[in-house]
Amino acid sequence: MGTVLDSHFLALTAIVTVGYQLVFFIITALLRFDKVTDFAGSTNFIIIAILTLALKGAWHFRQVVLTVLVVIWGLRLALFLLMRILQWGEDKRFDDMRNNLGKLAVFWIFQAVWVWTVSLPVTIVNASDRNPSFEARDIIGWIMWLIGAGVEAVADQQKLTFKNSPSNRGKWCNVGLWSYSRHPNYFGEIFLWWGIFVASTPVLSGAEWLVILGPIFLTLLLLFVSGIPLLESSADKRFGQTEEYRAYKNTTSPLIPLPPALYGSLPAWFKMGFLFELPLYNRGPQRDPVS
Repeated sequence: MGTVLDSHFLALTAIVTVGYQLVFFIITALLRFDKVTDFAGSTNFIIIAILTLALKGAWHFRQVVLTVLVVIWGLRLALFLLMRILQWGEDKRFDDMRNNLGKLAVFWIFQAVWVWTVSLPVTIVNASDRNPSFEARDIIGWIMWLIGAGVEAVADQQKLTFKNSPSNRGKWCNVGLWSYSRHPNYFGEIFLWWGIFVASTPVLSGAEWLVILGPIFLTLLLLFVSGIPLLESSADKRFGQTEEYRAYKNTTSPLIPLPPALYGSLPAWFKMGFLFELPLYNRGPQRDPVS
């Protein structure tokens, strides 16, 4: 069972991912039901992790731990996002896609690429015959995952609670972790997946080190494509004329949680060069970022 299609399960996981996402794409396209989109993405990670672990059948402790970490993360995120969208009623990301099959297909293709690529570290670890002794890198990676997963879960719950309060209608979330970072949930997700990569490194050899493309892809995606840029643009359009919001943005880190007093005192070049305060996030409320 250890060599299904290829020894590293790359072809197998690609086929499973494309097939799984295709099923949900068909459901979305035919029924115009987009409430399962994030659920499909998160659960796909779980399927890949469990499938590769079971097919290899080695059950090395490192393999089991990384698989469990991915399952915990995926299950928590899938249930949270599903309950949130059922509560809110619709996903505004799909407002211009529901009647455009081409745009919808591109989204689902991109989601399949995201799942397969980010899963690479756990896929390669689960496919490996190597089982070296535990190292500091294992512990460091697990701690990074714990911190990242905790930050993401807390940030998600804090924002949901904030938005569900009628008194906060029409306001931006600036409580809890959101007072230290404008996107603490993304920081948590990026950090935990770099933790998965770090914990996978004792097993890696040769070309297998290319699995670093997984966390790199996720980081670039959230920093430059579908994560922070879209949310920053939306917030600037809604609140950009508000002095309190501009003060919040000037004193709050875009990603890495930092005390507002510290972040606000840092020079602009340092913020841009080391803390991801990119010009992309400061186009102003008067400009449309997609025009």
